[in-house]
Amino acid sequence: MSLYKRGNVYWSAVWIDGVRQMRSLETSNRRRAEQLEQAWKEELHTQRFQLPQLKPDMAFGELYARFLAEGEVKAYHLERSKMFLPFFSETAIGQITRNEIARYRKHRHAEHLRSQEKETPKPLSDTTINRDIEVIRHLLFWAADEGFIPTNPLARIRMVRERRQRRPVMPVGEEVHLLPSCSDHLRFIVIMALDTGMRRGELLNQLWEHIDFDRKLISVTHSKTPEGEHRLIPMTKRIYDMLIANRKSSGRLFTYDNHPIVSLKTGWAGALRRAELPHYRFHDLRHTFNSRLVEAGVIADVRKELMGHSHGGDVHSLYTHVELPLLRDAISRLEAWHSAKLSSLTTASPESEEPDV
Repeated sequence: MSLYKRGNVYWSAVWIDGVRQMRSLETSNRRRAEQLEQAWKEELHTQRFQLPQLKPDMAFGELYARFLAEGEVKAYHLERSKMFLPFFSETAIGQITRNEIARYRKHRHAEHLRSQEKETPKPLSDTTINRDIEVIRHLLFWAADEGFIPTNPLARIRMVRERRQRRPVMPVGEEVHLLPSCSDHLRFIVIMALDTGMRRGELLNQLWEHIDFDRKLISVTHSKTPEGEHRLIPMTKRIYDMLIANRKSSGRLFTYDNHPIVSLKTGWAGALRRAELPHYRFHDLRHTFNSRLVEAGVIADVRKELMGHSHGGDVHSLYTHVELPLLRDAISRLEAWHSAKLSSLTTASPESEEPDV
């Protein structure tokens, strides 16, 4: 029987899809308990087959606010929203179509040109706008999962094809000019970036606890990708000497006045200006690391392992896991290549510097 008495109160136990649902009917009268139980069974049955309550008229701004409160929010969701939220804020989510996305793309280009009127215009790449649209599409997938819209209208939208762009690589000669122009704390960070290929976020979140001085290994503390989390990077000699001289027992590797560093933008721009170097993004140091490994003859699988890149299930990948001796050999090759370049700077002409890769 589904109806039974516990103490002086009737309870009901109902099985729904293999799950036992129990509820106190809060009465000692059996006839009243039977009526309440029947009403509860009908309520459960209605909930089981009830369609979601669609809300296609919900404003996109309201959807975004709900996503911030209830969804899995990433930093880039917040960053990209500065661009698309003013345009779509009052638009009903049920009215966001591919045509609306095309209008948004044109709007972004027009706004960018207006903002560049007094300066030398810098083109806005379709790659940048594609990143905006990817976040909008993610939000609409979340809306569909929550039952606000039946399907995501952007599920199969085609992005504008992205053109491969030149990735600047810093020659060793420019590195020699840059390092003395950096402040002390920035110089250490730049050297780490050049000799490990770690991302800016990885560098600024790296902990002393994850530096193995005995084995001369860095275990990456905080990575952008799952593949990069706690990957091992052997130290070059200059990194080891730098870290051992500033060794601490715990905390962030890089700080300023004992406070965590959250931004490198101002210091980086000042160092480039003092060194009279062309514009580089800090992320270009990561490209430089990869390019130098290529020049040193390190194969792609080992480079991916060092940089925390996914092998992506590539059937042509030689290794599912690169052994530590191969990583040490790669860093040794990098050091030898770097030393040879430094030695040749006194006699080599500017044209003989290594090319961009």
